[in-house]
Amino acid sequence: MDINRILSELDAEIARLQGIRAALTGLNGSSAAPAKGRRGRPKGSKNLTKAVASAAKAAAAPVAAKSTAKKAKRKLSPEGRKRIADAMKKRWADRRKQAAK
Repeated sequence: MDINRILSELDAEIARLQGIRAALTGLNGSSAAPAKGRRGRPKGSKNLTKAVASAAKAAAAPVAAKSTAKKAKRKLSPEGRKRIADAMKKRWADRRKQAAK
């Protein structure tokens, strides 16, 4: 066999495989070059974030609704706090016992 013929066949095979690879890369949507465009929600999108949506609702609400009393903040009594602390201490003691086994 002639070496030049072997080399030309190899070059042809490489070119064919590169064409196949380029076609598959184009189908996949990924490429070595960075994608054009912006990441995230497109400008002018009607999909609002939660913060923007709540601000829009507040602006649209009548003034009388704003004057309603706020919901009272719930406070934890010292007894309730101690109950929770004791339960957590018991939970972690059980975990330590299981880890020691």
